[in-house]
Formats: sequence, C-alpha cells, structure tokens
Amino acid sequence: MRRLVPFFLLLSVFAIGCGRPFKVQTAPGFLELEGQKVDGYDYRATTPEGVAFAVRVVDDEDRGDTDFWIRTITLKVRDEMGYALVSTNDAVSADGTKGKTLKFGHDEAGKLFDYWVTVFVAQGRLFLVESGAPHELMEKAKPSLEWMTKTVKVKCDTFVSPVLASRTCNKW
Repeated sequence: MRRLVPFFLLLSVFAIGCGRPFKVQTAPGFLELEGQKVDGYDYRATTPEGVAFAVRVVDDEDRGDTDFWIRTITLKVRDEMGYALVSTNDAVSADGTKGKTLKFGHDEAGKLFDYWVTVFVAQGRLFLVESGAPHELMEKAKPSLEWMTKTVKVKCDTFVSPVLASRTCNKW
C-alpha cells in the first residue's frame, strides 16, 4: 500500500492538467451552459433574454502577438459578419495578462446589435472572451459582462505551475 501512495500523488498532480485552460466566474443572472462545446467555445453562459457570454481558446503555434490578432479579428468581423469597429480599449485579466477589448456594432433592419471580444494571448494560446446581443440588452447586461471578463484567468496560478510550465500547465 505504501508503494501506491507515490503513484496516486503523481496521478493527482497530472489530474490538475484536466479541464479548461482558463478560469471564469459566472455572474448572477447568467446561466452557464455546460456541455456546450459548440463552434469551438470552451465556456458559454446566457441570460433568459439571450445575452451571450463565451470563452474560446485557440492554440497559437505561431505565437502571434495581441496586435496581430486584433487586426485579424477586426478584418474578419468587418468583412465576414458586417460589423463596424466602434471602440478599442485596454483590458487586463484577473491574473494581470494585458489584452484588448474590441466593441463592434451592426445595424440589421433598424435594430442595433453589439458584439464584444476581448483578446488575451498567453501560454501559447489565444483567449477570446466574447459577448453579443441586441444593443439595448448588452447595455443592461454591461456591468455583468465587464465583471465576468475581469474574472477571467489565462495563466496558471497553482503551486505546481513552475513544474508544469508547458502546454499542459494552463489546464485547470
């Protein structure tokens, strides 16, 4: 039995590597949609009115910087989705990772829609924190959306992080 203790200890350390490669808290009034790995989203939450909040993680093998990804996202959202860039603001995750928030707007049949994406680059990954809904609903949910975005952690903060400072390190 004593020989199994190191094995189980080692197994528990590797179990830390399972799960999402980030942390996020769900605001009151939002419901996390579990098992919703659709369209590449690793986390999704919504309000009863349909305000969506999501986190998507993309491997960044080429190690693009934040400016590269902001330009890429801006072009894609403008050219493929028809949204206009309304504003760009600095963002900081809960673990201190610097990023940018891009706010886009779109008019469809006289109704305004918002799409917000916050971009963080960390640990060889691109983290996209996205939200969207009709403009008036986004404005009502703005405090909750901003709060959830600020709770996002994209870097390891466990005591074994230096040991697992690899691609598996950032699994929570």
